[in-house]
Amino acid sequence: MSNKLRVYQYANCDTCRRAVKWLKEQGRELELLPIMETPPSEAELARLIAQSGLPVDKWFNVAGEAYRELGLKDRLRTMTDEEKIRLLASNGRLIKRPVVTDGKRATVGFRDDAKMVWAGGKD
Repeated sequence: MSNKLRVYQYANCDTCRRAVKWLKEQGRELELLPIMETPPSEAELARLIAQSGLPVDKWFNVAGEAYRELGLKDRLRTMTDEEKIRLLASNGRLIKRPVVTDGKRATVGFRDDAKMVWAGGKD
C-alpha cells in the first residue's frame, strides 16, 4: 500500500492543522488539496463517502456558516443522497474537514477514531 495520503483540507482550520501535523508525525506522505478552492467532484465524493462507511449527512460541516446560511438542517431531511452529494461538491465550505483517503479508505473530520485508521497505515 502506498504511504501517501490525499488530504482535502483548509489551511486556516485548526482541526486540519492538527490532523496534518499528526499524520506527518506518523511518517505519512501527504498530498494536500485546498477543499475550498478544489472540493472533490461528485464522483469522488460518492466514492469517498462509500469508503468511509458513513451516511452522507455525516459529511456536512454542520458548524459552518454556509450550512446555516442555506438552512440545511431542515432541508437535508427531504433531499436524496445524490442531491446531498451534488450540494457538497458545489461548495467546499459545506464539507466537514479534513477528508483523508489512501484510495481504499476515507475518513472525514479528525478524532481519535480517525487516528486509529491512519496510525499504522494497515489495510
